[in-house]
Order: sequence, then structure tokens, then C-alpha cells
Amino acid sequence: MAESESKITTKLERAKKDGRVWWSFEYFPPRTPQGLSNLYDRIERMAKLGPEFVDITWNAGGRTSDLTSQLVRTVQAYFGLETCMHLTCTNMPRNKIEVALREAKEYGCRNILALRGDPPASGGEWEPRAAGFSHAYELVEYIRNHYGDYFTIAVAGFPEGHPEEESGIEVELEYMKRKIAAGADFIFTQMFYDVDLFITWVRRLHAEGIHVPIVPGVMPIQNYGGFTRAVARFRAKVPQFFHDALDPVKDDDEQVRLVGTKLVGEMCRKILNTTDLDVHGLHIYTMNLERGSQMLLEYLALRPSINQLSPLPWKPCLTPKRREENIRPIFWANRSKSYVNRTEAWDEFPNGRWGDARSPAYGDVSAFGTQLRESKEEALALWGEPQTLDQVKDLFVRFCSGDLARLPWSDAPVAKETRVIDRMLIELNRRGFLTINSQPAVDGVPSTDSVHGWGPKDGYVYQKAYLEFFVSPQQLDELLRLIELDPQITYHAVNAQGDMRTNTTSDSPNAVTWGCFPHCEVLQPTIVESISFLAWKDEAYELGRNWARMYAPDSASAKLLTHMFDSWFLVNVVHNDFKQSLAIFEPFLEARVDGA
Repeated sequence: MAESESKITTKLERAKKDGRVWWSFEYFPPRTPQGLSNLYDRIERMAKLGPEFVDITWNAGGRTSDLTSQLVRTVQAYFGLETCMHLTCTNMPRNKIEVALREAKEYGCRNILALRGDPPASGGEWEPRAAGFSHAYELVEYIRNHYGDYFTIAVAGFPEGHPEEESGIEVELEYMKRKIAAGADFIFTQMFYDVDLFITWVRRLHAEGIHVPIVPGVMPIQNYGGFTRAVARFRAKVPQFFHDALDPVKDDDEQVRLVGTKLVGEMCRKILNTTDLDVHGLHIYTMNLERGSQMLLEYLALRPSINQLSPLPWKPCLTPKRREENIRPIFWANRSKSYVNRTEAWDEFPNGRWGDARSPAYGDVSAFGTQLRESKEEALALWGEPQTLDQVKDLFVRFCSGDLARLPWSDAPVAKETRVIDRMLIELNRRGFLTINSQPAVDGVPSTDSVHGWGPKDGYVYQKAYLEFFVSPQQLDELLRLIELDPQITYHAVNAQGDMRTNTTSDSPNAVTWGCFPHCEVLQPTIVESISFLAWKDEAYELGRNWARMYAPDSASAKLLTHMFDSWFLVNVVHNDFKQSLAIFEPFLEARVDGA
């Protein structure tokens, strides 16, 4: 991914050229650790709505500066989303501003919203800090002087005039000219509900020679109290017809959302359909909530394409040294955050060091979060207290059928493409082959395919059938005897002690996913490779042991799971003829089921 593509202005230009509407989301750092955890989950879910980028706020005086930086780092590294980081002047000495900019660059953030900032929360008027800046344009100048064009710089615009400026729109216009002259690249507006005021303001900017991109900030109406508080806080002008529609239903939150979605949605439509504004996207103030943003996008029939959501089959890491990464071992398909953590010290991408068969490239598994995300109470609610092998099999069957949200080896519910082979997987799990990763064979489907698609449009993608599972030593012997009869199948089998069995004759990677696209080399983003599998093995077994530790040591559940992850084998199997969609399952269906 070219570095220029990480800049918001480049993204907006591309969307305009493609003739598509784009959208973005704003989030703010929450006050509690639990709130932060919940927000991460929400951002990850909302990433599937296809935002072009996300915007992370910064409180006056940098009171949440550490959380803002943490959010920026996490979103860039794990969620594959470009960020825009707020930066304010209020009560901010220059050395703190410099730390924030240095960290943003380190984390791969290329976009800054330069703000003067709000008055202190304790009340009173805004006052400049002697060691800081008095105006946003001074911050813009500072960033330009110290970082050149590394950052794309946004500034705030106020279609109704700045809420603290009694002199209104004329003074705001002069400040905007200064900010643009200082080097600002585009404008985010304050939230508004009077679309005619916004249209008049944009036309006035154009008449004054300001033609940088203008991003309208819109706030979904999620409940009546939140709506009135936001209007009061930002001193927004609200047309009477908004009140006429909302007041009769103000005590019914669901109706407020429905009516509010229509009001804000029609406002957005008018903006996007007024061609002389040259506005092609929307910035949504989410208030860290999901439903209102989703409803607004649904009302406007705005849906991301597969190619927008999936440039690769896994979420790319957007930190500076990993931007060009385009190959990963398939074993971490369901635990991508762990893979990024364990390879954080690597200094080579896209190839990394997974090909060095003798290198301790992967970090120590104990240092990279093999603790289950579930508390004991959550684990019991999810998985109960299995006391027999059949009960364990049933959990895996329920996961493959979509009835169970998670297993210890998966951060999310079963993948969409698993539905293609879910019946076969269910049968394998019933037979005692406990699957934790899989993919079906794919023979050249379009890159826009809703199930298997990824990468640039107008391409074709391919996959070899792949299975990864735990199995008892007795069943493994029978299975491998049958696998050896098919020369197209390669496998690795390893136990917790590291005893490896394989029919591969090379340590070289085996590409199991690849794609062919216009004006592009063939991409092969997922591989199977021996040394990587040994590194993953340690993590996979530790996750199983941590599941066992959820139960009292002398309980039947703990004894059963501990025995399994002490003695069973972890196996990966690849069928290298991608034109034979179900051939990989034949040995499993022929293998004897002996109760393990």
C-alpha cells in the first residue's frame, strides 16, 4: 500500500474519481478500561460498515492524550483502518504537542485535525497557554514547519459561525482563510441540522477562493435527550420541521431513531445531490454508538464493496513498517491480533522472517496474550462444563453451524466462507476431528464475490482446500494411512511436545490463497509453512490448556481437556488440487471412528 494512499485527501480524490460516496466515523476515548474494551469491539464491528477512515478525538489540555494515542495505534495496527487524530491547542505546551505528533507518525497515522480546542470542562472562557498556541492556524503552521507534507492536515469549519464568536460568520471566514493559507488540506465541519445554512456557507467559501475538500459532519439522532444536549452544546440551529417531527415521539427511543434517521438522511441526500458543492462524502459523529450510524447508512443505501472491505483476506496492519506486508501464514487466520503482536519485532516485510527455518522469529508465546478473552463466567456461559468427548465434539459442531459465537482459537464467529463447507465440517467434528481453521477450494471466482472475494476489482481469486484440527493419536494413524494414498495432499501433524510428522519434502512455503488482478503481480497472501506451524502450535495448545484452567483442577472438565491438549495432535492438511472442491474430505469420511 503506497504511503500516499494513507492520506485522507488521496482517499477522497480516489472516491470522487470512482464516482462513489464515502463515509467516515468519529470516536472519542472512553473514561474506563471496560469502556475502552467495549469501544474496540464496536470499532471492529463497525469496520464492516466500510468507513473510509476513522477520526479519534482529543480532549482539551490532552487529558485523554494517552488514550487517544492508544486508540490510534490499535486501530492502525489491528483493524486495518486509517485514522485521523485530533490535536488541540487548549492548555497544551508545545513539547506535549510534539510528543503527540511523533507518536502519531510512529503508529502510521498520516492525518491530523488541528484544533484550537474547547474551553476547559470546569467552566470559564478559553485562554491561551503561554508555552502553546493561541489559534489553530498556528498549530497548522507548526506541523507544516516541522513535518513538511508528511501529515495531511484538517481544520474545523463552522457553517453557522463559531459558537464562541459573537461576530459570527465573517470572523469565522477570516480564520478559515488563515488556516488554509497556513497549510490546511481539508475541512471537517461542526455538526449541523440546517442544511440550507451549510449549503450557503460552502458556496461562500468557494466564492472566497477556498476549494479544499469540505467534509460535512452529521450526527445521527439516537434519542431525544442526546439530540437536545448536542444542539445545546454546539449551539446548532434546528429547523422547526425537525421539532415538529421529533417532539410527538420524544418519549419513544425507537421512534425517535426512525424519525431522526429520515430527517438526517434527507439532509444528507440534499448535500450529496447539490452538485456545485463538490461534496462526495459524510463524516458521522457516532457518539461511540453503532445503531444510529448503521441506520443512517442503510437509509441512504450506502454499502461498501467487497474490494473496499477486503484488500487482502486478512486485515492489513497500517503501521509504517508493515504497510507493504502481503503474506501471512494461514494458521493465525482467526487470531490476527496475536500474529501482529508476535511478529511486532520483525524488521522485514512483506516477506518477514517466517521463511528462516532456524530463526526464533516469533516472540515467546507466553508473552503474547494466550489468556482467553472470556472471564470464567463468560466461558461457562459459552461452553458449559463438558465432561465427555461427545460434549466437546458438540461444541465444535455448534460453532461450525453458527450456533456458538466463539471457541478459544477464534476471535469471532465462524467465517462466511465456512458456510460453503459447514456440513462437511460438522460431520468431521462429529467423527472426532475437532476443526479450528479451514477454507474451501476456490477456482477463479471474481474478486467481487460476496463470499470469497478480496483484492482489487476485476480480478480473480483462488484457494486450495485447507483444514486444521485436533485429533487423538489413534485416529491420526488411521487418517494418515488414508492421506498417504492421495499424492495431492500434504500435511503436518505435531503434538504438544513438538514431535512432528509430515509428508512434505521442503521447508518452502505452500501458497494456499492467491489472486490475479489487472496491472498487478500475482498476490499470494496466505501460506502454509513448517516453521510457522511449529510457532503456532505452541499458541494453539496453550489456548486449549487455558480453556481447561477455567475449571477446578479436580473437575471432570479440567481433566478431560487437559488430557486432550497434552496428548492429542494438531494437524494441518492441504489439498493442492484446487479444482477438486471436496476431495480433501474423502480420507476423513473413510477413516474409522473409534471413540478416541
